[in-house]
Amino acid sequence: MSADQSDSAQSAVGVALEGFVRALTQRNASAHTIKAYRTDLAEFVVFAGPEELKAIDHLFIRAYLAQLYERGLSKASVARTLSSLRSFFKWMGRERMIEANPARLVSAPKLPKKLPRVPTMEEMNSVLDSKMPEEARFAERDRLILELLYGCGIRNSELTGINMDDIHQRQGVILVRGKGKKERIVPFGDSAQIALRDYRGRRAEVLALHHHTDERALLVNRRGSRLTTRSVGRIVKAIAVAGGLPREVHPHTLRHAFGTHMLEEGADLRAIQELLGHERLSTTQRYTQLTTKQVLEVYDKTHPRAK
Repeated sequence: MSADQSDSAQSAVGVALEGFVRALTQRNASAHTIKAYRTDLAEFVVFAGPEELKAIDHLFIRAYLAQLYERGLSKASVARTLSSLRSFFKWMGRERMIEANPARLVSAPKLPKKLPRVPTMEEMNSVLDSKMPEEARFAERDRLILELLYGCGIRNSELTGINMDDIHQRQGVILVRGKGKKERIVPFGDSAQIALRDYRGRRAEVLALHHHTDERALLVNRRGSRLTTRSVGRIVKAIAVAGGLPREVHPHTLRHAFGTHMLEEGADLRAIQELLGHERLSTTQRYTQLTTKQVLEVYDKTHPRAK
């Protein structure tokens, strides 16, 4: 750690950041969330230096964001940083460290509203019904990954967190731990059942070859250790591209596809909310926007009065 970093860590803002991180940990925030806040706010601590908390106003925060723009950060990155600052200052307000939240007075950059490109049902079925490509170096496991992400709509972190005893194969359900360690029961279908059956034997072979293994983990790498979210991302992208899907496909794309396709087939929005583990219905309603967009495209292309 440099002298500048050491000084800033002992500054009022640096001390506040450590308290904020401790509070997140006590609230059972995920390791990913805590790391994201630390990354976003650590540079602000350095920028603030020895500045007193009460001296930091909305103009100071704007100056910091302007500096991020000057360094070439995108609007999305700056917006995320501002969101982190708002949470940070809101916490300081609750802790009576400051009188008001100056970050609330700073407007977020306007971002273009992009709806994610969701593979069609036909595209997903084509990938899942085909033989696993050469890119799938652990074919049985990799098929199961795709079946669970698309068949259950679970998050990448939820997938890698599944343990063997979370799976109730006879009932066809999985206990999933979502954001904030909230648990929910998610059903899985016949295709996932078959993939799970095929994978169990190969998994046992891998564990038998290695002494340092994670025997609780459902998904393991070829050394017997629990698979990471980063590895799942690489696996999904490689298989998707080999199957003809866009390069932008990642695990969350399959979650989007799950919600969108269920809605297209007439599933109730609240049922989809429950399956996806969304806290707010408004989050699930984004899938309504997706399907409305597709309906409008079909109308524009096919109705004689739309041309």
